[in-house]
Amino acid sequence: MTEVFINYRTGDGEKTAALIDQELKRRFGPEHVFRASRSITPGEAYPDKLLKALRHSSLLLAVVGPDWTNFRSRLNDPGDWVRREIEEAFTCELPVVPILEGRKTNRLSKSDLPSALERLSDLQSVPFDSTHGTETGLKYIGDLVAELVPGLIDLTETGGTSPTPDTVANSIGEASGTAVQSRDFTGDVGGTVVKGGQGPVHTGNGNIYQNSRHVSGDRHFSGDGMTYFEGDNHGGVQHRFGDSGPHEGDGR
Repeated sequence: MTEVFINYRTGDGEKTAALIDQELKRRFGPEHVFRASRSITPGEAYPDKLLKALRHSSLLLAVVGPDWTNFRSRLNDPGDWVRREIEEAFTCELPVVPILEGRKTNRLSKSDLPSALERLSDLQSVPFDSTHGTETGLKYIGDLVAELVPGLIDLTETGGTSPTPDTVANSIGEASGTAVQSRDFTGDVGGTVVKGGQGPVHTGNGNIYQNSRHVSGDRHFSGDGMTYFEGDNHGGVQHRFGDSGPHEGDGR
């Protein structure tokens, strides 16, 4: 799902849009950022792709260049895609942040906007000057995006990889055979299947001994939390609980 939609006009703000796109891709992954010239592939129906991306977004960044309001005739056209994208964001109740490109770009004024876009003039904007402090400006925008879309994962803090949903943590180490583990667990083991194992399976406290003897004097011990067997086993395995002393009746 796309979380950030970058709105811009070709010929006015597209370079800044590309810089922002590059920074957000680096921090959050390209699948979470939509910029039309990159995200729409040749042959795709762009109206459908644009509207679908907007409706799956959590934030719209509107890049406003120094000539943005000079395209008044295009802004007055209900079919203008820069206008339509912003209107759709308003309809979907997405947060919209105007990004003012360059020192000569002033805050938007209602008098310069068609009535459908007048709301833009009331929104807090972010100045961005690509000629001075580009890195600082991009970092600020990235930090702002992370704050406004808290579900995004900052890849610069996770080594560049996104955690896989429903990851299972496993601390078994080396295993011979197939082990299937169901979700994370703490305490007693549950939902675990071991197939073709060549060693013991331990599901409680205490020690397990296999193909070795654990003795005290001439007797084998099997108390709480310990299983002992040796050689081929064609019968059952029995536990004695509550008795940490030697078994008196097993003849060993």
